[in-house]
Amino acid sequence: MTIGETGITPARTTEFSGADVPSTEPGSPETTWVRICPLDALETERGRAALVDGVQFALFLTHEGRVYAVSNRDPYSGAHVMSRGIVGTRQGAPTVASPMYKQVFDLRTGVCLDTQGKEPASLQVWPAAVRDGDVFIRLEGNA
Repeated sequence: MTIGETGITPARTTEFSGADVPSTEPGSPETTWVRICPLDALETERGRAALVDGVQFALFLTHEGRVYAVSNRDPYSGAHVMSRGIVGTRQGAPTVASPMYKQVFDLRTGVCLDTQGKEPASLQVWPAAVRDGDVFIRLEGNA
């Protein structure tokens, strides 16, 4: 796994406790928490790209301290550029605007809020969490 120069996101950052502690140990094939990077590798309102088993993720840290993990692939252009998008909000929802054609996506759900006249498309999202200063994402099944 590698961290790129830019990229972040799914739903919300979670502080783990007890049985919810993420693990990279072999276990259930259905759900695996994978350590991505230290939290301090992320800049507020700037994206970071990460590569895990051939899948590109875009990670985002908001001013509220939440981390989001979404696909780095822009569904409209097919380019892996979402980590370079412009982070903002729309009616209280954290968003990222694609640097390609400027579609705006909700970082919590991946839903496109502004299709710029194109057919609706969404970003894939993954749960993200912070534990002991490290960012984890939850992969379900095979990444």
